[in-house]
Amino acid sequence: MQKIKLLMLATLLVALSGCFPSNKSDKAEILLQGRTMGTTYNIKVVSTLEKVKSIKLQQKIDEALKQVNQEMSTYIPSSEISQFNQSRSTEAMKISDGFARVLAESLRLGEISKGKLDITVGPLVNLWGFGPEYRPEKTPSEELIAKTKSQIGLENLTLTGNKLAKVKPELAIDLSTIAKGYGVDVVAELIEANGFSNYLVEIGGELRLKGVKSTGELWVVAIEKPITTERSVQQFIVPKDNAMATSGDYRNYFEADGTRFSHIIDPDTGKPIKHNLVSVTVIHPSSMTADGLSTLLMVLGAEKGLAFAEQHQLAAYFISKSEHGFNEQFTVKFKQYLK
Repeated sequence: MQKIKLLMLATLLVALSGCFPSNKSDKAEILLQGRTMGTTYNIKVVSTLEKVKSIKLQQKIDEALKQVNQEMSTYIPSSEISQFNQSRSTEAMKISDGFARVLAESLRLGEISKGKLDITVGPLVNLWGFGPEYRPEKTPSEELIAKTKSQIGLENLTLTGNKLAKVKPELAIDLSTIAKGYGVDVVAELIEANGFSNYLVEIGGELRLKGVKSTGELWVVAIEKPITTERSVQQFIVPKDNAMATSGDYRNYFEADGTRFSHIIDPDTGKPIKHNLVSVTVIHPSSMTADGLSTLLMVLGAEKGLAFAEQHQLAAYFISKSEHGFNEQFTVKFKQYLK
């Protein structure tokens, strides 16, 4: 399952504009930028430029993210996930701690959602033209959808410690719903391990924040208004010491015969979602978990998603499209983060 990442605009962009200290001994918001996972990263650390340079923080970050890619990128033929997907063996494969950590959380979310978050759904994504294969000239037949559905399913994966196995030889996994969030967590944990307690980490729209800015103010970010004609702010958020992830379907879709097809696939139907929920934001201590949950709630839709979020005491914010514009809903736990 793939997912579009929504850019955190406004205050985040202002915060990420260059602000280096005039004196190397003055604390400021040191900006580190680069590319990873097919997107960009923007990191701010409140410290002195001298300290950030002396410990080679950016080099450590790049090395950590390179390792994440080597574990979970389907675009790297030699990565762990690619080796597992290419293998037709049903024998258990030993995997790294990081890969196992992300798989364990993916399977947990899949279990509590009764399969609505399914990391094996890639063949259906490809079938509908949102994967690396060509977009179909016409919508798939019910027979082809049923045949493709038979190739997927979390019940066909087993993870025991660091041993991963599949029941069906052709089974493949795709962690695009959760891997960027994990990358954010890895960087945040690395930053803290190096003695920094005030920071903002953003990779492809996924965030994790802690502490305050150099001014002593809390970090403020924004949820984008779900429209394609312009980029503007729907709501300002103060996540505090948490992570934040947003999922939506309004930028990645195609139209055929007057029908709009979302890139987000419902594993139960084998078809793109067909409801009016266009964006979900989740706040959670883990960016990895927030990342997966935001996609899960998008699949469920506004009504079922809100019920699920309340049941599991999640901080979630929903934007739905109506005839008169957009409607917003949020859980009781999310209310505390609204600015």
